[in-house]
Amino acid sequence: MKKRVKKRYYIKAKKRKIFKKGKEWKLLQRSKISLILNTYEDIFSGFDPRPYHEKALSDDFLQEAKRASIDKEDVGLEFLVPKKLRNFNSEEQIKKRLKEHFRKHHNSINLEVSKIKRKGWYFAFGGLGMIILAAFLSSLGSSNLIIHFFTVLFEAGGWFTGWTGLDQIYYTAGNKKPDLEFYKKMSKCKIIFLSY
Repeated sequence: MKKRVKKRYYIKAKKRKIFKKGKEWKLLQRSKISLILNTYEDIFSGFDPRPYHEKALSDDFLQEAKRASIDKEDVGLEFLVPKKLRNFNSEEQIKKRLKEHFRKHHNSINLEVSKIKRKGWYFAFGGLGMIILAAFLSSLGSSNLIIHFFTVLFEAGGWFTGWTGLDQIYYTAGNKKPDLEFYKKMSKCKIIFLSY
């Protein structure tokens, strides 16, 4: 059984003292996010046998890119690949695959956030409507048990529904913001390959 080679990523943001101040170090300093690859396969999942234009991206790669992009407004990806392994056709396929992946996930998360917010507003306005109805029933001053029951029901239900809606809008949708920002940055980033 072949020993799986651990993928190595070197990020500028971490400034690991792996390289001497030579050609590779200068390339790392120049870019927003630089990753050194042993092979093109380091970008993709090791369990996916499909060609580059269909292959799933590696979780390690995505986590490192996410971590490195946190405090950056403008993100660019530079992949440093051994000169003898460079293949320009493969690089074009990889660029297309990365752009497609980032755009697809950005659109998907954006749509999900929009749905969550829309649902939250429905709940918030529904809750407000129930509170207004409870206030109206209360203003009737009736001693009828059924009217009193619905007054209590709409008042409690209105508060609960309204707060649940606001929670959806501000917290549930807000939890998606880091992923949304990451995929937005990455869908606009410039991807280049360099030799080392």
